[in-house]
Amino acid sequence: MRYAPAILVGRLVRTLARLRKPGGGSAVPGLVVNRLAPGFLPRTLNSFPRGLVIVSGSSGKSTTTKMLVAILREHGVSVFTNPSTANISQGLTSALLERADLSGRIDAELGVLEMDEGHGALIAPQLSPEHVILTNVSVDQIDRFHDSAMVQRMLDTIAARSTGSLVLNGDDALVDTLAQDSGARRERYGVSPEVLAASPRGLGYTETSAVRVDPALGTVVQTLSGTATTIVHRGEPLEITLPARGVHYAVDAATAIAGAASILADEFDPERAASAFRTLSPVFGRGEVTTVRGHEVEFVLVQNPASFQLNVDSLEPDTEQILFAIGSDVRDPSYLWPVDTARLGRVAIVSGLKAWEAALQLGYDGVEIDRVVPDLAEALDAFFALPAPSHGRKTVVFTADSMRKTRAHLGLTSSEQDAV
Repeated sequence: MRYAPAILVGRLVRTLARLRKPGGGSAVPGLVVNRLAPGFLPRTLNSFPRGLVIVSGSSGKSTTTKMLVAILREHGVSVFTNPSTANISQGLTSALLERADLSGRIDAELGVLEMDEGHGALIAPQLSPEHVILTNVSVDQIDRFHDSAMVQRMLDTIAARSTGSLVLNGDDALVDTLAQDSGARRERYGVSPEVLAASPRGLGYTETSAVRVDPALGTVVQTLSGTATTIVHRGEPLEITLPARGVHYAVDAATAIAGAASILADEFDPERAASAFRTLSPVFGRGEVTTVRGHEVEFVLVQNPASFQLNVDSLEPDTEQILFAIGSDVRDPSYLWPVDTARLGRVAIVSGLKAWEAALQLGYDGVEIDRVVPDLAEALDAFFALPAPSHGRKTVVFTADSMRKTRAHLGLTSSEQDAV
């Protein structure tokens, strides 16, 4: 019960934060508890009866975690997980406060947590995860993860803590070399030569391996058409319907299947794994399709040059009405200039704090721009006031800062908040 006072204070702070800013302030209670009781986070994370699972990497963490949790729950496993917006240390603690009793324990068999690379590396020495699942390495958030070697070192710190298995991206040469001295069992996933060949710009990794994963030994995206994919796990094909289109979502699905098989061992049922995808919705903003003000709209989050390119390439070719918004999280917009945005063709509105810089990039790529409206709230109102497109759906492409502001302005909530 030594953490009870800190937990009670944290819950009071959470209540006050929500009164002051409904839907916001989620990291503040965690920050307070981490200061008052620095041992609360590692002790709680290490206390799950079936162990702790960490999912980390440059891109795909949120979607992979949601898919993995869905598969595990389909197998009847009681899982605690964190919303994708709570993947740093104070956010993780805030998520734990939602479910922990006064002794700091959570009523769940297994903890499956998405972790930010930097914060994950800082707290990893205090953790003993049973399984670590790593997605990929790329330059991400230029002010924090400006060098792939830095990201690789952070992930190596996390990987080295696994006591059971390491689930690694066999197509990412930097991920595949992590934790070489670890005694953990190594499981690999990837894509087939045909799927890789159909992605002429690659998979967005800093360095792609020259050798593909053997589907008889690992988990492989064998075919992909729209949202329909065949994933082969140890020689057995699974027909999967993805929550969003794109090769990166298919890879996320393979990651989740490989992770679930490693965690469940003999309990793993391929049919149940495939079944988990049938009602799975996208993580907020990651190819999510919903209705706003009477219009069907798709939200597409871009977080770094790799994800930006993959998402632009996966947009429907007849996308007629696009709002493109870059926010304060992209401190230097030239970071995104390696991305070829020509496929966008025409953008109705460019918005966000870096609207004019974004418009400059699009202009150089030959993209037609109807309007530049730096004020995002004004831009969103104008965008949804436009008549419905003659074909396709309204599409909002945004960075994380603009995503948060869009969600607040439109009054959207995320089902992830209830995912714990």
